[in-house]
Amino acid sequence: MPLMFEVKPKRTHTIIATGASSGLGFEFIKQLFEESGKETAYHSIIGARDVQGAMARFAELQYDNRHHRTIVLRLELTDLMSVHQFAENAMARVFDLTPVNYLFLNAGMAKEAGPSSHKSQWCDIQVVNQLSHYLMHLLRNKLVASKSRIVVVSSGGTRRGDPASLLAGSGADGFTVYVDSKLTQLMNAHWWRRQLAGSCTVVAVSPGLIPDTSIFRNYDQEKRPTMASTDAKTVEEGAKSLLRAFTCTDMPEDPDRIFLTSWEEWWETSEIQNSLDKELQNKWSPSKQDIRKD
Repeated sequence: MPLMFEVKPKRTHTIIATGASSGLGFEFIKQLFEESGKETAYHSIIGARDVQGAMARFAELQYDNRHHRTIVLRLELTDLMSVHQFAENAMARVFDLTPVNYLFLNAGMAKEAGPSSHKSQWCDIQVVNQLSHYLMHLLRNKLVASKSRIVVVSSGGTRRGDPASLLAGSGADGFTVYVDSKLTQLMNAHWWRRQLAGSCTVVAVSPGLIPDTSIFRNYDQEKRPTMASTDAKTVEEGAKSLLRAFTCTDMPEDPDRIFLTSWEEWWETSEIQNSLDKELQNKWSPSKQDIRKD
């Protein structure tokens, strides 16, 4: 009887992720595990509001846990104290000499600009979609030491944004606030790209219009997009765009061209011109201390 030997992966990569416990992000992790084969093992540290529910969903995947490992930690992105605790808990699970190869920022929210849940001057959608990138401040030293790739899940709608609706209680509708928050998020991604130049790679990626995700749950039923909508994509198709942002090696020479579209093209700077003003990037990228103060 021949002896059976376990094939060990050639490399192990560590991921810290938000917005990967369900929907598009969950499908991305699923595809990542499936397509890595035996070459790469992924150790994923995932933040989620519902830890038990997320753990149950990952258990149902029946992925090869001899190669891949998933840890789910409590994270409530509207509460920046929770973000701080998540960062500490995540770092406690990463050995000093183990790099964090990827930071995956996929969490998102879409609803009207009502009162803040935590007395911020900003509406919840702005806190979740952009200011929760406070996590990057908290992990900065580790990201730099690891030469991490930071993948920010963005939106093609940033071309239409005008960030004037983001204050708590402004009453702006969910679509307007979503687009405006995604514009400030893209400005913030550019700011981080400048701050971490030479150390980390920052990629902003659009998965396309994905109607079958929970991000539209706060919209009125008649206003929700459907698969009949122009350019609508399935969750599986959207996740493939995120996977491309993770693995691509064809970054443009122009450092401002960090935006990867859902049809796998790098947008020219003319398409993202409203996110390239450095003064606005600075304005919408508050320091760690200013975020804490707010």
